[in-house]
Amino acid sequence: MVVRTFLVRHDDSTFTVDYDTEDGFEVFQFQLFSLTSIPPDEQKIVGEDNDRIVSDDSDLAALSEKLQLISITSDEARKPEKQEETTSSTAGAGNFDAGTSVMSDEELARMLQAEEEALLLQQYVAGDNDAQFEEKVRPYISKVLLYEDPVRQEVARKTVPLDNLEEKALVSLAKEGNFKPSKVEEDHAFLLQLLFWFKRSFSWVNAPPCDGCGNETTAQGMGNALPSEIQYGATRVELYRCNSCSRVTRFPRYNDPLKLVETRKGRCGEWANCFTLYCRAFGYKSRLVLDFTDHVWTECYSEALGRWMHLDPCEAIYDRPLLYEKGWGKKLNYVIAIAKDGVYDVTKRYTRKWNEVLSRRTITTESSVVSVLTSITKECRRNCTSQVLSILEEHDNIEREALERDLRSTDDAPISLPGRQSGDKQWRIARSEFGTDSLSSSSCTVRICCDEHVTKIYNAFSSILHKFVEDSLTASKGVEVLKILRATVVDLKKLSYKKRRASLKPNSIVGTSLVHQLLPSFKELLNALTLKSELDSNGILSVCLAGNPVQTALALPVALHALDELISDLSKCDNFSKGSLSFPLLRLNRICSGAVLASGEELPFGIATAAFDGTRMSKWEEHNGAKGCWIMYKLSANMQELVAYELMSANDAPERDPMDWVVEGSNDGGSSWHVLDERRSEMFDKRFQRKTYNVKSAGFLSNMFRFRFLAVRDVKSTSRLQVGSIDLYAKQNLQFSLLN
Repeated sequence: MVVRTFLVRHDDSTFTVDYDTEDGFEVFQFQLFSLTSIPPDEQKIVGEDNDRIVSDDSDLAALSEKLQLISITSDEARKPEKQEETTSSTAGAGNFDAGTSVMSDEELARMLQAEEEALLLQQYVAGDNDAQFEEKVRPYISKVLLYEDPVRQEVARKTVPLDNLEEKALVSLAKEGNFKPSKVEEDHAFLLQLLFWFKRSFSWVNAPPCDGCGNETTAQGMGNALPSEIQYGATRVELYRCNSCSRVTRFPRYNDPLKLVETRKGRCGEWANCFTLYCRAFGYKSRLVLDFTDHVWTECYSEALGRWMHLDPCEAIYDRPLLYEKGWGKKLNYVIAIAKDGVYDVTKRYTRKWNEVLSRRTITTESSVVSVLTSITKECRRNCTSQVLSILEEHDNIEREALERDLRSTDDAPISLPGRQSGDKQWRIARSEFGTDSLSSSSCTVRICCDEHVTKIYNAFSSILHKFVEDSLTASKGVEVLKILRATVVDLKKLSYKKRRASLKPNSIVGTSLVHQLLPSFKELLNALTLKSELDSNGILSVCLAGNPVQTALALPVALHALDELISDLSKCDNFSKGSLSFPLLRLNRICSGAVLASGEELPFGIATAAFDGTRMSKWEEHNGAKGCWIMYKLSANMQELVAYELMSANDAPERDPMDWVVEGSNDGGSSWHVLDERRSEMFDKRFQRKTYNVKSAGFLSNMFRFRFLAVRDVKSTSRLQVGSIDLYAKQNLQFSLLN
C-alpha cells in the first residue's frame, strides 16, 4: 500500500486527500465527490504546476501534490484555456457536449494520417461495382415502407402489454429519483422496456423443433416456397428432418413483419425487421440498420438524448454502437441505415478503427457510395414538400457532424462489451462473433439510491408485530395475518398500476373482526406503499391508491419480498413475545438514500444501486469481481455507526456468491478506512438467502462504508461476482440479538 497526500483546491477551499494508490483513480474521484459534491463524471482535475489534465492513475503518479478541481458544468470549465481561438456559442453547443472526451491533437493527427493513407490505398483496390452496392441496399426500401402501414402498426400494438411496459418504464425512472418525468423522458424509458419485452417474447431459431413430435431436427437444405409463404415474403425456406420421427419441418424466412408478429421467431433478420415495426407502431423515428458483414439491428431517434440510438433486439442491448467491433470482434465495412425518408451511411458510429474499415470497403469507391445513397434518398423524398426537405437536410447535416464526433470520441474506452449472446455457441464461434461471455459492463458512475421506501416498509412491520404481541396473538396466527397482507399485495400487483384496488380477505383462521381490530397497525405499511384503506357500505375492507401510482408500483415488490421473509422468520419463532421483537425479525434503522460507487457493474440489469433496492428481481454484478472488487456507500446526511448488515444471494449461479470480504468505514469521506467487520469462507446454501451479520468492531462513526469482496465461492469457474442485496443498519435504541 502506497499512500500519497494531495492538496486539492476547489473554488476558495483547499482539501487534504490521502490517496491509496492500490484503490485506483475512481476511488480518488469518489473521495473528491465526498468533499465537494461534484460527481466523478463532472470532475476536471488538473495539476496546478503544469495544467496537465488528470484522467488516470499514471497522470496522478506523474504530478506533484497540488491539484485543482473544476466542475465541467461550471462557467470556469467552459472558458477557453489560454489564448485558444473560440467558436460561437451555437457552434460549441452543436459540436461538443460538456462531458465528451475527445482524443488529443496528437491522436487526431495520427488518425487523420491513417485515414488519408487508407483512402489513397482504396483507389487502387476498390472495385467499380456501384450496381452491386446498390443491389444490397435497395431491396430494404420496400421493407421499411411496410412499417408505415397503419394496419401492420395496429396489429403490432395489440400484442404489447402496454400498461405493464408503461409501469416498468415509470418505475425505472422512479428508481433514479424521477417521479415526475417529462413526456420525452417517459418515451425514452418506454422504448427501452419495449426492447426488453421484445427480447423475452421473440424466439431465436437455430434449428426449429419437429412440427410433429417436438424433438430436435437437422438441416436438410433448402426447399421451394409455397404460395402461402411467398405471400409474406418468404422466398427462402429451410428444411429440417426430425432426428426421431424423420418428419420434415419447414422454416420459411418471412420478410413481412405482419407475419413475424404472428410467428414471433427467427434469426437476426426477422428480429430486427419485426422490432423496427414495433418502434414505428409507437411513433418512434426508426431505421433498419444493415451490416454488410451479416447482421441487422435498429436505430431510433431519442429525443431525450438528442441523437440516434442503437438498439439490438437480439441482444437486448441499447446505445452500445461499438458492441460489434469491440465486443463481437466484427471486421465491419459498410453499415447502412434505411428509413422511409432515405438511406444513410452510419458506419462511423460503429467503429473507432475507421482507417481499418476503409481498407475493407472495396465494393466501390467512397464517392460512389455517397452517390448511390444520395440518389436513393432523393427518390425516397421525391414527394416531400420544400419545408420538409429543408428539415431533413438540416438533420442530415447534424448527423454527419455527430458521426465525425463519434469517430473521435474516447468516452467508451472503459466500457467492456460482450461477444454475441444470441444463436448457437458453435455458430457464433464459426462466425468469429463469440467474443467474451460477459454482459455489457463498465466502470461505474456515482449513482444515488432512491430506496427510502424500502426503509419505510421495513420500519412499518414494527407496528404490526407490536400489535400482535399486545393482542396476544400466537406466531402461527400472526403468520396467517401476514399471509392476508401478502395476498392483498399480490392482488394489487396483478392490476393496472393506475387503478389498483384490492380487498383484505379474511380466512378461516383470521376473521373479519380481527382484521378490523388490527387495521390501525397496518396504517404505517399502507402509507409506505402510498395506499389507504376504505370500508364500503357492505362492510368490505379494501385498500386503494392514495397518491402517485408510480410510488406504489415501486414499493409493492419490496413489500412482497419483505412479507415472504417475515412470514418465514415468524413461523420459526417458537415463543413469540415482546422479547422476540428484535433484530433480525425487526429490521429497523436501515440506512438509505446514499450515493453508491462500485469497481464495475453489468449494464443494464446489474448496476450498483440494484444491491440496495430491496427486491429479489435485481442484483449487482461485477464482471471481473471473482478475485476482488468493491462497492462503496456514501451517507446522505450525518455520521452513522454501523452495527449490522445483511447480504442476500442472487437468483442464479452460486459460484458467483461472495465468500470472503471486509467491511470498512470512513469518517473522512474515504481518505482513510477503519475495518468494521471481516468474514471468511461464508457460504450461501440457496438462492435468495439472506444472511445477517453483526459488526465486530462497533463504535466507529462513519460517513462512508466500503465492502471489499476478496473472493467468490468458486473462483475457478467464473470471473464474476454477484450480490442480490445489501442492507446496512445503523445503531438504534432497539436491543440487537447476538447472531454470531
